[in-house]
Amino acid sequence: MSAVRLAADAATSVGSPAVNISIFVLFVAVTLVIVIRASRNNKSAADYYAGGRAFTGRQNGIAIAGDYLSAASFLGIAGAIAVSGYDGFMYSIGFLVAWLVALLLVAELLRNTGKFTMADVLSFRLRQGPVRTAAAISTLAVSLFYLLAQMAGAGGLVNLLLGVTGTAGQNITIMVVGVLMIVYVLVGGMKGTTWVQIIKAVLLITGAGLMTAWVLAKSGVNLSALLGDAAAANPKKEPLPADAVLNPGLKYGLSNLTKIDFISLSMALVLGTAGLPHVLMRFYTVPSAKEARRSVVWAIWLIGGFYLFTLVLGYGAMWLVGPKAILAAPGKANSAAPLLAYELGGTLLLGIIAAVAFATILAVVAGLTITASASFAHDVYSSVIKKGKVSADDEVKVARRTAVVIGLVAIVGGIYAKDQNIAFLVALAFAVAASANLPTILYSLFWKGFTTRGAVWSIYGGLISSVGLIVFSPVMSGKVDPVTGLGLSMITNTSVDFSYFPLENPGIVSIPLSFFLGWLGSVTSREETNLEKYAEMEVRSLTGAGAEKAVSH
Repeated sequence: MSAVRLAADAATSVGSPAVNISIFVLFVAVTLVIVIRASRNNKSAADYYAGGRAFTGRQNGIAIAGDYLSAASFLGIAGAIAVSGYDGFMYSIGFLVAWLVALLLVAELLRNTGKFTMADVLSFRLRQGPVRTAAAISTLAVSLFYLLAQMAGAGGLVNLLLGVTGTAGQNITIMVVGVLMIVYVLVGGMKGTTWVQIIKAVLLITGAGLMTAWVLAKSGVNLSALLGDAAAANPKKEPLPADAVLNPGLKYGLSNLTKIDFISLSMALVLGTAGLPHVLMRFYTVPSAKEARRSVVWAIWLIGGFYLFTLVLGYGAMWLVGPKAILAAPGKANSAAPLLAYELGGTLLLGIIAAVAFATILAVVAGLTITASASFAHDVYSSVIKKGKVSADDEVKVARRTAVVIGLVAIVGGIYAKDQNIAFLVALAFAVAASANLPTILYSLFWKGFTTRGAVWSIYGGLISSVGLIVFSPVMSGKVDPVTGLGLSMITNTSVDFSYFPLENPGIVSIPLSFFLGWLGSVTSREETNLEKYAEMEVRSLTGAGAEKAVSH
């Protein structure tokens, strides 16, 4: 099948829309049955928020992999490698290395100290009201950025598969994904969502493994030959050397500014995972800290294996499909993996891989929505507004209503972000998480002198600086394709330009600023350190004494 034919196909739809829809519908039906069955045991708030803490380390590890291997991992990174070569692989490395930070510094201590959300840990020895409110706002902001990426991926993917052209049709597909996500969360809670993530992780890793083996078989099981063929097929040769796609610098080495941007991106990726609320919430679904550690080890192996697959898939797409055909497709770079599936196995493999990618998006958005809604209901409504005087049933009702609102906001945001590369959008979510959440979590766990003022300054400072710098960066406006003259920012009108901050990722500024504000707020505060509470938190976080246990039915 020629790249010319693929480019022509990609401009409308790929494969058979009837087959693609059938596989989609089958997957949605099966997962809805599983979610409904799992929801029958949702009797308490612990069941709804944390799956009754009844999942084993292995099950939770697979679910974490399912939560973490988002549309950005599968569609975005494969696309970034297919278009930018080696520099695209940096996303894989950053996302994987980040897990060591989560494992060594955060996973076990959080599991022992908290109950349902990140704010449980942050407010353990500080004033509840201000800290919980700040943590909930930060959780909602990070979740919303992450949701934008998933919705953008869903829109591009479904448009490619069903041959949807025109803005109205693409917007309708994003709405359908949003409605399905809301249904999963309302019906299944954390238990149903976790099972969807486990199934999706198995399908995604198996599907990616199958495609990797297929691509390697085509190149004579020789990675070196595959890379050589990919470099030869890539048109980016003048004025760059023929093997530019195999070396660092094609995307991030063109100027000193892009090199700084790369450092900023790396900081956000490596430090972001340990501050992602939907990943942190996963540690509460296991019965003990030992199982929390075990689940992270399982997750690291599964995620590490998958990211090695993305290297082969990305260069395989560059070789067999070609960057030109990929960028001509409705989802642009995000279409690389589905187009590669079509090139390898025709309509059927494309339908299966697309359904897996769609499952990936649904599972991740469900996990994000439940995290954001739980944070609002548990931290703001229950703890701040009602001062803890609210029944668990009422709290869960508020969480469900919040889920609907978050779903609607995500649909609107997804419509605006649908043409952005999703690995890139997720990197922005990581920057916000690393800026607003990680400094506060580390100070809370390890620094005796940390105060409420330090926590509030750190969270709001990191959040406002990271989001503000993103708004005034080339991500939002002013980025123009030098060849076509088309706008590449979220605001595609090239006459609108308020990109006063030159970097695309704010991490290099906002992360150190948040650490500094946490220190400054604490050393200038007159608040007495509650040594008793600090000692209790230290013992509990390190030993697990007094930690939340599994719920028995």
